[in-house]
Amino acid sequence: MSGLVAARSPYVITLDPADRQTLEALSRRGRAEHRQVLRARIVLFAADRQCNADIARALGVTVDTVRKWRKRFCREGLPGLVDRPRDGRPRVFPAAVVAEVKALACELPAQAEAPLARWSCPELAREAVTRGVCERVSASTVRRWLAADAIKPWQHRSWIFPRDPPRSRQPGCSTCMPASGKANRWARTTSS
Repeated sequence: MSGLVAARSPYVITLDPADRQTLEALSRRGRAEHRQVLRARIVLFAADRQCNADIARALGVTVDTVRKWRKRFCREGLPGLVDRPRDGRPRVFPAAVVAEVKALACELPAQAEAPLARWSCPELAREAVTRGVCERVSASTVRRWLAADAIKPWQHRSWIFPRDPPRSRQPGCSTCMPASGKANRWARTTSS
């Protein structure tokens, strides 16, 4: 690569002692997020008058990454190194709809006059549409909403009775009684 001269950035960074101390502390912090440490190192290298290509090579990032954080620091200072909030996809269902579906999942199907023993996600989605909670909703969306709060109506058991008393309480059970006065639960008594 002889004969090539790295272009200098139009964004020249000069740090006051307080900013330099903050950035150096951040770049050495063991528990800081990697992206914050990386941004601090980019700014420190840039303040030492290194070109973008050299900084990118030294830190193992692209030149565009160096260019972005150098420019952002020049315009905004230390607050510019923090991630900006992202818009993301807007919510399709309001929180009230999600809450009503979760409340429906906590009801027994018999209360809703549904001929079911317990709710499933497709049945909950159909019931929410029938009640007018929402125009349409998929079973997978209902499953995601319920999973967020660990609600599992398909595992609901309303009648749980033990069929047999525990074996250790049955009179004459030789497999569970202590043998020869010892508290050995696995020993069997033999009859002669």
